[in-house]
Amino acid sequence: MSNSPADSPSLEDAPILHVDLDAFFASVEILDDPSLRGRPVCVGGAAERGVIASASYEARRHGVTSAMPSVVARRLCPDLIILPGRFDRYEEYSHRFHSVVNDLTPEYEPLGLDEVFADLRSLRRLGVRPLEAAWELRRRIQGELVLECGVGLGRNKLFAKLASKQSKPHVVDHVLVPGTGVVWVSRGLEDQWMAELPVRALWGVGPATAKKLHQLGLRWVRDLVKVDENTLSRHLGSAMAATLVAYARGDDERMVVTNRELKSLGHDQTFGVSLTSLDEVLDHCRHHAGVVARALRAQGRVARTLSVVLRFDDLESLSRSQTLPFGVDDESALTAVAQALVRSVNLSRPVRLLGLYASSFLERADNQVQLSFDVAVQGDDRLEAISRSRDHQVSSASLRDALDDIRRRYGENSVGVASDLASQGLRIERQRGSHAFGPEGPS
Repeated sequence: MSNSPADSPSLEDAPILHVDLDAFFASVEILDDPSLRGRPVCVGGAAERGVIASASYEARRHGVTSAMPSVVARRLCPDLIILPGRFDRYEEYSHRFHSVVNDLTPEYEPLGLDEVFADLRSLRRLGVRPLEAAWELRRRIQGELVLECGVGLGRNKLFAKLASKQSKPHVVDHVLVPGTGVVWVSRGLEDQWMAELPVRALWGVGPATAKKLHQLGLRWVRDLVKVDENTLSRHLGSAMAATLVAYARGDDERMVVTNRELKSLGHDQTFGVSLTSLDEVLDHCRHHAGVVARALRAQGRVARTLSVVLRFDDLESLSRSQTLPFGVDDESALTAVAQALVRSVNLSRPVRLLGLYASSFLERADNQVQLSFDVAVQGDDRLEAISRSRDHQVSSASLRDALDDIRRRYGENSVGVASDLASQGLRIERQRGSHAFGPEGPS
């Protein structure tokens, strides 16, 4: 790889940096519990319907990967340790990670908790050399966070991300092969990769898209250069076709976007045993609404659009949405609308996943809840639900503020409402909580 100081690129050659933390969730768990070091550790859902979110390299040597069903992972590695997610802890490390990147340049764009793009062109006046900056950033992450990472440099986002992946350790025939740590993609290396890489390596090509491409006889990036874009668009859609053809030429016009605006937030749960009654689903709507409402208030926002997603045992999914004439951040207000949306669905099949999502945000201070309103809805049930939602949003404001203040002072689980009570006692779950990767264990 082109990493030697003698072959150091200029900012014009490598303006975009991508850094990706190694096995982030699993690595944080091992840091907090050193007895796990050297053992196959994963973070995910441990029950039958759980999935693996993050796998240590010891687990990867057995063939365990992220997004793999937990039952498959256990067959590959009977000694596998699967831990539930602790997003508060991962967010703490992510903030520290972003702080280190910010010391290099404020022109960075987070992707999730463990990835960042940075535009180094703003450092031109400081005489920064990209390769030296990349190595120094990696050293700081290793020293201050005690986490490993891969860093990639390229002329655009496409090559920077490909480079960071190439820089990390990988498993070959159950043997861990160390990575170089930092990779810069020179023009010569670009040509080599575009001739050798499979289509699955390209950004946005998941298993489903890769399957469609393979059915068309397109297995390698070099194959995409030869295909007619109009032909490809009939199978993948015009936007994806144009993107893939551009990537195959090495073109990527996406900019590094700082302060990316939050579009939506939500909470979903895969159940260990599918829900078979309307009452069960409605009860979980109340729990989901509490999680989403607390996440909204933590950001000082209200949401005007609420969406419910249901997935059934046959893996078919459907969604229902409602846009309100006012914003909500109250548990009962969200519950009223979510339950009305669920009631509009035929629940003749068992429900294996329920999700509730909020969007169309307003700042809390800008929310105008009118005493009366006119709104087009699909039926009287929704009209009544919107009316009840408005009443809860207005009448419970003082209670919401009081509960939030007590939780800030004395902890998340210091106080709650009746719907927060579980068999183990009071449990205030946050957004992206313990059910993010499926059930923790057998019901």
